[in-house]
Amino acid sequence: MPLLEVRNLKVYFPIRTGVFRRHTDDVKAVDDVSFSIERGTTVGLVGESGSGKTTIGRALLKLNPATAGEVLYEGHDVLPMHEDLFRPYRRRMQMIFQDPFGSLNPRLSIFQIVGEALEIHFSSMTREDRRARVAELMKQVGLKPEMMERYPHEFSGGQRQRIGIARALAVKPEFIVCDEPVSALDVSVQAQIVNLLQDLQDELGLTYLFIAHDLAVVEHISDQVLVMYHGKIVESASAEDIYERPQHDYTRKLLAAVPKFG
Repeated sequence: MPLLEVRNLKVYFPIRTGVFRRHTDDVKAVDDVSFSIERGTTVGLVGESGSGKTTIGRALLKLNPATAGEVLYEGHDVLPMHEDLFRPYRRRMQMIFQDPFGSLNPRLSIFQIVGEALEIHFSSMTREDRRARVAELMKQVGLKPEMMERYPHEFSGGQRQRIGIARALAVKPEFIVCDEPVSALDVSVQAQIVNLLQDLQDELGLTYLFIAHDLAVVEHISDQVLVMYHGKIVESASAEDIYERPQHDYTRKLLAAVPKFG
């Protein structure tokens, strides 16, 4: 059984017009998408801005409501679950956001940001236990534990993304949606973050949905690649086949846009 299986997922956003805001049409952000992710693997989801890939990631975690379809986590459809029933799954499914600054509350210290999820999901933990866990997470993502007393503005973009990763790891998830986690970073820092995610996957047995618009980034981390265009998956293959033998014109267009060096 796959860890995660998506069946015929649709996410439509209504278009309302006129004085009475009548529902006249829909934006089909995700239109009848199906795929599965095996435990311990990385599936890359690529496409240009507006293709619907981030909407898929948010729908899997019920951050955006789905219009139709199923999201099976270990065989259980999470979409119709009431929040109380879904809460254990919310701990097992986490997200790393694209903007490493905008996703961190500037008024909170790093200890408060990373430790917040521990308060929610492990209410019996003492403050000392939370501090010990946050210190462990800081080291795990390559930061010094004493940095937990600082605030987001005191860190570089790459360091802030490491903090975002630590926050996602805090509750010991199994599955992480990585929503363009390196697109806002310098190229040299991108490689460091991708390497960190791969090391954490090997160490913790994590499963990733890695969302990106850059096929060059996806190549290095993905076992399977899904190419998305206008709300639909137009190609699905192993990373090697996507790069060596692309079948769809849109995939070839994305590959042609990858910078060539040397």
